[in-house]
Amino acid sequence: MGSGARQTQLADVHTKLRWPLPSGNTDHILVMVPPRLAVGQPAARIPSGGSRVTEQSEKTAGWLDWVKDRGEPAFSLPDGAVDAHCHVFGPAAEFPFSPTRKYTPCDAGKADLRELRGHLGVSRNVIVQATCHGRDNAALLDALDYFGDTARGVVSAGADVTIEQLTAIHERGVRGVRFNFVKRLVQSQPFEELALVADKIRDFGWHFVLYFEPEDLPGLEGTFAGLGVPLVIDHMGRPDVRKGADSEEFSSFLRFVERTNAWVKVSCPERLTEAGPYAVDGQREVYADVVPFARRVIAEFPERTLWGTDWPHPNLRSHMPDDALLLGYIPQIAPTAAEQQALLVTNPMFLYWSSTVA
Repeated sequence: MGSGARQTQLADVHTKLRWPLPSGNTDHILVMVPPRLAVGQPAARIPSGGSRVTEQSEKTAGWLDWVKDRGEPAFSLPDGAVDAHCHVFGPAAEFPFSPTRKYTPCDAGKADLRELRGHLGVSRNVIVQATCHGRDNAALLDALDYFGDTARGVVSAGADVTIEQLTAIHERGVRGVRFNFVKRLVQSQPFEELALVADKIRDFGWHFVLYFEPEDLPGLEGTFAGLGVPLVIDHMGRPDVRKGADSEEFSSFLRFVERTNAWVKVSCPERLTEAGPYAVDGQREVYADVVPFARRVIAEFPERTLWGTDWPHPNLRSHMPDDALLLGYIPQIAPTAAEQQALLVTNPMFLYWSSTVA
């Protein structure tokens, strides 16, 4: 950190952000908050990891575009609701996709996200870097600039990222780094970079967002548990809903969550479902086979659960949900007003907008 960095103790809220440090000590955590950038200082960009493509490519065969003609929202979100997991894709003419991408999506830019936000009644967003952009976070950072303090970001970064770059993008609203371990979506799994990046982001109070398949967790959890930064798990660790919410596989995942004090996104029922019903054609009671999993997570970790749309829903094959109908999932997994307030407002505001780390 630069000489102007200041050290801030998390005081009365530190227990909610506790996580095991490499030494195993969780009693006291200090967060180094970087100095604010001078007005007009040019913003740093995280290395892209490759040259940009210069032409828009055809979408991946069978690609399902996000729904533009949405119905009426199936549920009224509380004031201040946060969509804690969404993406921006391009527009490719302005922000081309990575030349090493595994898929080519349709455009889904910041203006489209603004329209979605207004239709659903979302007040804030957490924008997560998608693999189609690789480590070029330009589209995400541009969206953060556009939305201002009503958006936060989770970028993709490697061991070559500098403290100066992290300081610049912290100022623009970034609060985490995503690592994807789903083999069909990435070329390699970044084991060697995890600890190096963790060392760099720890003093900023950032977290890791982790995406993995359930069968891979036994080989990953030891590494994850020793990183010494908070963990946020995408989409409940992608459980196999055919096995049931009381399965040993899902119980093992929840023990990992408890041991690491991880946060969990109870998102993406459209991606996990085997039986539906899908959020299409006016259907308001949706994804019944995924509901027990989310209910169990919320019951066991009510203060560390998050919800997000996953808009624009990349790589779906069975159907494309109407995001307005997808809201019907929320009262199924969080039936009470208190649960809804925690899931949609209190928890994400604490993790992403807490004044102690802003």
